[in-house]
Amino acid sequence: MVKRKLYLFDTTLRDGQQTAGVDFSVDDKIKISQALDSLGIDYVEGGYPGANPTDSQFFEKAPALKHAKLTAFGMTKRAGRSVENDPGFREILDAPSQAVCLVAKSWDYHVHVALGISLEENIESIADSVKAIVGRGREAMIDCEHFFDGYRANPDYAVKCLETALEAGARWAVLCDTNGGTLPSDVYETVLALTKNVDGANLGIHTHNDTENAVANSLAAIEGGVCQLQGTLNGLGERCGNANLVSLIPSLKLKPKLADAYEIGVSDEQLTRLLEVSRLLDDILNRTPNRHAPYVGASAFAHKGGIHVSAVMKDPATYEHVPPEKVGNNRVILVSDQAGKSNILDRLASSNISVEKDDPAIDRILYEVKQKESEGYSYDAVGASFEILALRALGRLETYFTVDGYDVQVSQLGDAAAISTASIRLVIDGIKVENKGTGNGPVNALDMAFRSDLGRYAEFLEDMRLVDYKVRILNTGTEAVTRVTIESRDKKGFSWRTIGVNANIVAASFDALKDAVVYKLLSDQASASLK
Repeated sequence: MVKRKLYLFDTTLRDGQQTAGVDFSVDDKIKISQALDSLGIDYVEGGYPGANPTDSQFFEKAPALKHAKLTAFGMTKRAGRSVENDPGFREILDAPSQAVCLVAKSWDYHVHVALGISLEENIESIADSVKAIVGRGREAMIDCEHFFDGYRANPDYAVKCLETALEAGARWAVLCDTNGGTLPSDVYETVLALTKNVDGANLGIHTHNDTENAVANSLAAIEGGVCQLQGTLNGLGERCGNANLVSLIPSLKLKPKLADAYEIGVSDEQLTRLLEVSRLLDDILNRTPNRHAPYVGASAFAHKGGIHVSAVMKDPATYEHVPPEKVGNNRVILVSDQAGKSNILDRLASSNISVEKDDPAIDRILYEVKQKESEGYSYDAVGASFEILALRALGRLETYFTVDGYDVQVSQLGDAAAISTASIRLVIDGIKVENKGTGNGPVNALDMAFRSDLGRYAEFLEDMRLVDYKVRILNTGTEAVTRVTIESRDKKGFSWRTIGVNANIVAASFDALKDAVVYKLLSDQASASLK
């Protein structure tokens, strides 16, 4: 059986950015686009050039992608203007992208009410816009907005919009369930009817999740014959979100009926990075990952019920529909001491920390992790702090310095910017030192103070940079507990995350910062012993 090739189109940076509360920076967009490219995505829609400064700057700075085609989004030209005389369309036409996705009305009601033009003018705009993109040697595609609503109201016109785009040279005509109200059976029947006259190799699907059917609708469209699949990481998108590629990709790879029929550009090895990429997006958005997300959630392969645990210990397939390691996840046994120990041992092994199964330190690590998590710590995404905790329990943690105390002051004079100063008292090789630092905030000042003079360890910290700082309030009120997560990076591009939890935000920040410094010394194999 010859597999049908499916193309994955990610719109996290465009439709995903239309999610309430989501606002990507240029650096965020670059980081996400690179992650999508490494995952094997075929198209990365970077945004709408000319619509806002961030999107325009992204296309100016966009990295060269190894696999994915960078795609610009925009609207077809306005009626009554030529492609050369429409400033908005010119921005899209001139954007440095390999492909362009243009949104076009395919519902006659929207043409009349939203655009206020004739049906013929809309058809003309579609044809002229596609021809202009193709004339620049770029791949063109049309998002047929509200296609399923339009098809129900006036099927002839909806199909005419689609066929006009393809006849003008578009590579893809994408069927959009823009309002997200169509059900899977309707999607399947509509696509099946279309593919009797239109080659499914030129059709795509773009669904929204307003009835919790975006993933199901996408699969129904594929079964009906479309070959391009649009969606977002973690289901981001306007209103209730878009089809979740983090759910769709593993289903296409791991479900036999789908895997035997279709081929996607994501390799088995790339699939193991799915959780990592999903968490990257949550980290950028400063969101807590959805523990119950299919495939990648912390609870996706968590087993608690006694009957379940008993069976899983004999054969995981009894209560797991796919092996968790296939998507970069892991199995979690939540109830038995043995299972808890196994989880710790697995995590230590992944950190290259060797330990015997019967080492009593495992119990201490397990106990401390549980205690810390009850206090607000979360070690899922802060491997560096977990390694420090484990090494301390194992008696293998190097003591590079001890902290004797610290002070932070914030001062402001008039309208001038506030200035923070910090003082940290350390003991290094038995010698007391006091380091001072100044910064634009308390954490920055502490960072400067920490690294101002660490004696013989200073050389190891020269290339260390604090690149991200996130704060989460774990409960409400003025006495709320604060969780601080810090991401650090060195000149080699190696990054690590550390955590601190305290009622005082500065204290939480200091603990996370201290772990970051210690982990850097550990990673560089600095010796705490004087030679």
